[in-house]
Amino acid sequence: MKFFNRFGKLLTPEQKLERNNELLFGILSGVLLGFSFPPVPLPFLSFFALIPYFFVLEKKETLASINRYTYFTLFFFSLITLYWVGSWTKEADTFLKISGIALLIFSPFFYLIVSTLYYFSRKAFGKKTAILLFPLYWVTFEYLYSLTDIRFPWITLGNSLPYFTKFIQIADLSGVYGLSLIILYINVFLYLSLKDYKLSKKIKSVPAIIAISFFLIPLIYGIIRIHTLNTPVKKVKVGLIQPNINPWDKWQAENSNSQLNILLNLSEKAAAEGAKIIIWPESALPVYLLSGNNNFAVEQIYKFVLTNKVFLLTGMPDINRFLNRNEAPKDVKETKSGILYTSYNSILLFSPYTNDIQKYGKIKLVPFGEHVPFVEALPFLGDFIKWQVGISSWNVGKEQVVFNLRENKDSEIKAAGVICIESIYPDFVAGFVKKGAEIIAVVTNDSWYGYSSGPFQHEEIAVLRAVENRRTVVRAANGGISCIINPSGNIISSTKLFTSNYLVGDAVISDEKTFYTQYPLIIPLTASFISIVTILFFIYNLLSIKVKKRHE
Repeated sequence: MKFFNRFGKLLTPEQKLERNNELLFGILSGVLLGFSFPPVPLPFLSFFALIPYFFVLEKKETLASINRYTYFTLFFFSLITLYWVGSWTKEADTFLKISGIALLIFSPFFYLIVSTLYYFSRKAFGKKTAILLFPLYWVTFEYLYSLTDIRFPWITLGNSLPYFTKFIQIADLSGVYGLSLIILYINVFLYLSLKDYKLSKKIKSVPAIIAISFFLIPLIYGIIRIHTLNTPVKKVKVGLIQPNINPWDKWQAENSNSQLNILLNLSEKAAAEGAKIIIWPESALPVYLLSGNNNFAVEQIYKFVLTNKVFLLTGMPDINRFLNRNEAPKDVKETKSGILYTSYNSILLFSPYTNDIQKYGKIKLVPFGEHVPFVEALPFLGDFIKWQVGISSWNVGKEQVVFNLRENKDSEIKAAGVICIESIYPDFVAGFVKKGAEIIAVVTNDSWYGYSSGPFQHEEIAVLRAVENRRTVVRAANGGISCIINPSGNIISSTKLFTSNYLVGDAVISDEKTFYTQYPLIIPLTASFISIVTILFFIYNLLSIKVKKRHE
């Protein structure tokens, strides 16, 4: 309880006023950060949102007080940006609501990595150096948060900027972590320019000029890049299918045939408009399509594909059964009747030119929603934590697969199939492009979260993947938002939420590999290295002080 003790002490009127001002500054920073994110079209707020936080941060002396204030500030940021995770729709699962509340409570705790590193830096290098290194500590946290089994790096600071199309063009060099670093340094130098204004009534010019430079350089680069970006000649017409099937009902009712009819009817319309690649959303049908129990559905799909001479890329549950344990992978599951199997949230590719079906099993699973964290080490958690729609126990996919849409030896397209939350992992998506993907297809189902910020944020995050890799991104979402995003990050066409619809449009095909695609981890690894050095210097200083005391 020591962490919260500060709020329970008796304070003088002056101390209460100071505390209230500090809390107001924390709320202000949290709210400004929150409203810089989609769907609010105010991305520029992120460039100065942390200034009030910095004014209080530098006054704090103890690690506990720094971390308390950081938690308080970032709680409001998380509340505004992530309120939707619990769904809160009338059909919402109780477990999902509990998970949403837990995320809002515990997510701000992870930011204490940043404030703790900042405290270590103050002790090791002093306040001036610590505030200059603060952005690197934040980027270290953002990267680390993408690696753990309870990862949810949805509110990486760079994700606040997709509406600022000219500014984000530099992401083809820096990636989203670079955008976060730029945002943070603009905040830091603006703060340093205003830090002593109350006493001197002057703005410090050098920090202000540096802050302006951090803003103008990406902006100028973006303007030039947009006007000089080569548009590939090669294009393909894609058809995005948005059936708008209630995600709660589809897993409970045995109505896969009616759902298949909706998908095929919309697909026929898209094919009639010239689409050569049809994309269905995540888990388009609530069945293990290739299990042997759904032959009619498979025949209908093949009939559509062959008749229209189109490729069909579809999200679909997939299962593999094993006759004996020696042939099964380590993560094999077992039914009560002793059947060994693995199941994946997958993408399947049906081709009119071959009977072979290419597959990809989702690797980045949603914590708790699709995969129970640490379940491999603690199997009992899989029985204790389970979502009532029955999709909280997928196996983790083994390999990033680039789909080969080949018509003949002279005509082929290589496509990345990215499933839902995987699109928020920048270096992961870059991995598909590095392996040869010429187009990025995202299949998702954001309908769980109703008409909230979630679907809009998810769509805009995909904009950054397009710019980072200079690839067309096409999104097929069950209830929306389905869209086509060009390599400059412009959404050239999209659907509305919660409509049954289809979208047909041209997607440019490119094999260019950007600097970011080839070297996606330069910035986060550099930041992490500096963070490790900070910890080592902090430990060294502690040991030096202890040794000195012994010799006194």
